[in-house]
Amino acid sequence: MTPAARPSQHAPELRDAARHFGRRRFLTVTGAAAALAFAVNLPAAGTAAAAEYDARKISDNPFTLGVASGDPLPGSVLLWTRLAPQPYQPDGGLPAQRVTVHWEVAHDAAFRRIVRRGAAVAHPEFSHTVHVEVSHLPADRVYFYRFRAGAWLSPTGRTRTAPPPGARPAALTLGAVSCQAYTDGYYTAYRHLAEDDVDVVFHLGDYLYEYAVDATGNHRKYTDRTLPAHFNRETVTLEDYRLRYALFKSDPDLMAAHAAHPFVVTWDDHETENNYADDVPEDNGSSEEFLLRRASAYRAYWENQPLRRPQLPTGSDMRLYRRLHWGRLAQFDVLDTRQYRSDQAYGDGWQYPGPESEDPARTLTGATQERWLIDGWRRSRALWNVVPQQVTFSRRYNTTASPSKVSMDSWDGYPASRERILAGAEAVGAENLMVLTGDVHVHYAFDIKRDFADPGSRTVGTEIVTTSVTSGRDGAERPANWATYLAANPHLKFYDGRRGYVNVTLGQQEARADFRTVPYVTRPGAPVTTAASFVTQAGAPGLRPA
Repeated sequence: MTPAARPSQHAPELRDAARHFGRRRFLTVTGAAAALAFAVNLPAAGTAAAAEYDARKISDNPFTLGVASGDPLPGSVLLWTRLAPQPYQPDGGLPAQRVTVHWEVAHDAAFRRIVRRGAAVAHPEFSHTVHVEVSHLPADRVYFYRFRAGAWLSPTGRTRTAPPPGARPAALTLGAVSCQAYTDGYYTAYRHLAEDDVDVVFHLGDYLYEYAVDATGNHRKYTDRTLPAHFNRETVTLEDYRLRYALFKSDPDLMAAHAAHPFVVTWDDHETENNYADDVPEDNGSSEEFLLRRASAYRAYWENQPLRRPQLPTGSDMRLYRRLHWGRLAQFDVLDTRQYRSDQAYGDGWQYPGPESEDPARTLTGATQERWLIDGWRRSRALWNVVPQQVTFSRRYNTTASPSKVSMDSWDGYPASRERILAGAEAVGAENLMVLTGDVHVHYAFDIKRDFADPGSRTVGTEIVTTSVTSGRDGAERPANWATYLAANPHLKFYDGRRGYVNVTLGQQEARADFRTVPYVTRPGAPVTTAASFVTQAGAPGLRPA
């Protein structure tokens, strides 16, 4: 069912405020903000008004959605959990009262050497989620953590702090994942990633999908359970999004990956709606109506991800782009290419480039984020400058003919925006540029060219594109367009259409990308193999087989 068909599910107070103030401005005005707070069950005066619930009364395991950590800093970790004894119910199985949750951080998995402990409050207004920022920890250390609510103890998670700012670590290994449509198969790739020795996982978008999930989980084809009917509709309201996160996060393989490694997350489109652009929905409907949906989606995203307080959204706005460091080995500039972009040219899809798509005023990042990225490169002291983001950065023709169509949803649809980024990197001397990408449900390895129109142009960086965890179902090693893409794009060094993830090791001399694949996801238990490995030398951009 389309969002336009379900407008009555949004509170009329918020809709009236949106119409009065118009487009995005209504969410920054005091009266409208109060209406928004009412509409999404957030008290305008804060979250301390709810009565306290005695955690000893919780009769069923409240940690059904596991634990997670994220955004590691040199002296701090962010810990997450959500109390949900009945995760598939709108209230999670708890009354609308706050619950005290205790937490511990230790050097060892047996919790014999406790480093820090404390208590946090799971507020009903935040869907009983908990975000704990544990500070004053030694840098560059592995830790174990857990939560307790009443008599219930959570699973144990493993996390770590980043190295100190001036450190020169020998290496960092990261996992890159994206696109996990629950309806398309099992999260087997996450089970394998949970067992890999990586320092941090970057999720590059499409953690959630808005589409309906039927009683058997669609292509999961459950025979041992029946999913509630309220999942069998598109997500539009805050309750919809919260319930959908509960469904996705209840998967045991995803829970295992979150417990094993800290995550750094950024969204793409499906966490809200397919191919939206700023305040323009996919169907080009009402921006005011869409922003109500976006506010709900952003709220649920923050609640259900291991994100810190600065990322807490205000209405339909959320500052998700941010910068992390791994000593002087790597700087990570995490982008948001969805919230601030110009609308896709020529009606979206694959189209021939033209004046509309090549308009110099068009942007994928917005001017503020663009300046932030280039200024960050100017100040960077890191060996590797890594940009985790969403959509394919390198040029991608879909035919050897000239002209060729390109994707209007990727950077090809915003060539002026890409040129400003590349020119900015060149101007400030950003070295060892690596772009991490998701979205397209295939593995790619690209050389980033200074001028994609000239195959002999200088190589200025590397783009590593991870395939999906499940989206697209089983896939194929060589999709039907495999030979065409390699011929049409000489800077494309690798292409594989199966499911999986990528592990990237950043070292002092070189970076290595291992493209991991599973042969199927429409049934559980698939093995994992490394389909290919590539390296790029520090100071000498360009991929070569390992």
